[in-house]
Amino acid sequence: MKRLAAILAAIASLLVLSQTASAQFRYAPVAGVTINDLDFKQDLFTVDRTVGMQAGVMGELMFPGIGFGIDFALLYNQMGAKTHLGEREIWSTSGLKSPTVLLHNIQIPLHLRFKWTRMGGLEEYIAPFVYGGPDFALTVGHSNIKGDDGSGSPFKYSGGDLGLTCGGGFELWKRWQVSVQYTWGMTYMLKTRKLDNMSAKNRQWAFRVAYFF
Repeated sequence: MKRLAAILAAIASLLVLSQTASAQFRYAPVAGVTINDLDFKQDLFTVDRTVGMQAGVMGELMFPGIGFGIDFALLYNQMGAKTHLGEREIWSTSGLKSPTVLLHNIQIPLHLRFKWTRMGGLEEYIAPFVYGGPDFALTVGHSNIKGDDGSGSPFKYSGGDLGLTCGGGFELWKRWQVSVQYTWGMTYMLKTRKLDNMSAKNRQWAFRVAYFF
């Protein structure tokens, strides 16, 4: 909670700064499709990607004339993967075969961005941009996976993670933004209960569309 409060305080400070620095602030609903994976420390079983989604609201704060700014958002984000635990006897004896692990997160990204705004008038119709920075996630729900022998969930969850994102895209007619991004999880999302130090980090592609007011 302290980390979340610090993030919200930083966003509030940036909004105040925008009033004194003549920055341009806009907001937009945003939605997208995600392709998710879990990167385990050890390659003990097959992991397949899953398709999920993102949705929420984002803000963009740009400083005129230089092309630099920041973006931040409050998003629902679905991540996870299909884990073929049954390939190993340690889990197959509990009746676990190939459970899909889904994690439901509240995500708060905070990115530095650059947009090409001096293109001889072409930027009125199309303007490329790139961005990158940290993503803070709080896990609010996950799959209820249990073995047939009543052994309970094979995983224990961290409650959230810190990721690093980079991405880019195009702004169309100064309203629509279409982007693709990749996120590397820096901290673990979950660990196995039966093996020590067997943890997994998030890996995610996201294809997003936003409409700015």
